[in-house]
Amino acid sequence: MRFLTLACSALLLAASGSATFAADKAADTKTAEKADDHFTPFPEPKSIAQTAVIGGKTVHYKATVGSLPVKDDKGKVIGEVVYTAYTVPGAPTSRPVTFAFNGGPGASSVYLNLGAIGPKRVAFGDQGDAPSDLAVLRDNPNSWLDFTDLVFIDPIGTGFSRSREDAEKTKKDFYSADADIHYLSRIVYDWLVANDRLTSRKYLTGESYGGYRVPRLAYYLQTEMGVGISGMTLVSPYLDPPAIGEDDALSPLPWMIELPSMAAGHFERQHKPLDETTMGPVETYMRTQYVQDFLAGPGDKAATDRLSAKVAELTGLDPALVRRMNGRIDRRTYLREIRRSQGLIGSVYDSNYTAYDPFPASATPQYTDPLLATLIAPTTSAMVDFITRQVGWKVDARYHALSYAVNEEWKRDDTDSPVSDLRKAIASDPKMRVNIVHGWDDLSCPYYGSKLILAQMPDFARQGRVNLHMYPGGHMFYSRPDSGAALRRDVMGSYAAAG
Repeated sequence: MRFLTLACSALLLAASGSATFAADKAADTKTAEKADDHFTPFPEPKSIAQTAVIGGKTVHYKATVGSLPVKDDKGKVIGEVVYTAYTVPGAPTSRPVTFAFNGGPGASSVYLNLGAIGPKRVAFGDQGDAPSDLAVLRDNPNSWLDFTDLVFIDPIGTGFSRSREDAEKTKKDFYSADADIHYLSRIVYDWLVANDRLTSRKYLTGESYGGYRVPRLAYYLQTEMGVGISGMTLVSPYLDPPAIGEDDALSPLPWMIELPSMAAGHFERQHKPLDETTMGPVETYMRTQYVQDFLAGPGDKAATDRLSAKVAELTGLDPALVRRMNGRIDRRTYLREIRRSQGLIGSVYDSNYTAYDPFPASATPQYTDPLLATLIAPTTSAMVDFITRQVGWKVDARYHALSYAVNEEWKRDDTDSPVSDLRKAIASDPKMRVNIVHGWDDLSCPYYGSKLILAQMPDFARQGRVNLHMYPGGHMFYSRPDSGAALRRDVMGSYAAAG
């Protein structure tokens, strides 16, 4: 459970063939090391008119694909960031505009775009989906475009966005937490200036590591760039890296954060509702008896017996297995054991999304995450087709929905947390509103971590300023139509309240 290892991302850059990763990394490195004059210029921004039925009404909008340069202190272009923008022509300049980021690091914005809040979506996340399914875009009734313009940003090394520097300079200037915030804040500013939108209400949305980015972006834009942010939506965010720890952590906190999501998956398999009636007692147990029994340690047989019995009850796992592990169930064990008799494994993004275990007799798990395996192909194909054929923004390059090279090269800082910037941003602006949204079943970025963080916030943050919402589903809960609709209602309400 290590931050920024391929564990919590929008998407997890999870276990796949290492030979493929190495080839991808080598190809990316060779591209980055080319001389600047070897880059074929990107096309000028291009737009098309489209319509979509959103919230029961037809919305006419303009879809634009373009790029913005990243410059060094001397004005030299060192990178180019590609964006996809959806805007409603004729709307007043005060109309909100929302900038959206996915995570990884190394994920493009395609998942929020074509899965959650963009005007079109490609089907994914349903049991039985396959990589070979047709990548057909259809109207997204749960899009946010009827109440805010949308700008999806692909950080350097993702999508078609690219560095113009060699490998070492690219890593220094783009692949670290601070550098990431600095250049992406400038991209937001430059888009606003180029499109005459500095007087609009401005919002940020980020999923997973994008949820790590967004509070830091908001505070940097507010204090360094002179751009006020009206609100944020953090989708399945990873807010407190130091709290997660390792599988053998002495602290109960990592185990506490994951167990409620394991229980939620078990309750869903039992067709129980996921709400306060089922999850409230679990959370109370985690804060009370669980902590006491955990801290007593395996040397206290009575405490460990009591802990193990309760964990087995909450997870649905074999009590003998749970007792052998002293009640400390890691997510890989949970995902493999809950359906071992059926030869199925669950996804870390949604434990109830399953696929066959390719090596069920292996002592250690050897599989690609089931949801991730079905996700990359349709989203990549749909996005490239939209950009290059529908919009007609022609580019001779590979599209990286997930860049394993970026994730591997990222400079990690496990001590850093965006929570301090979140506190400072909302303390500085009493009108700012924040939504933190999670799927109950997500084990990659469990909801309970955010709930514990909010419990420690000052009073001013809890008085309607920062709101936590949970929905049926996992990391990408929005792929479930009902959860996507509930997310839309909650976010639309907060935008309307700010207006």
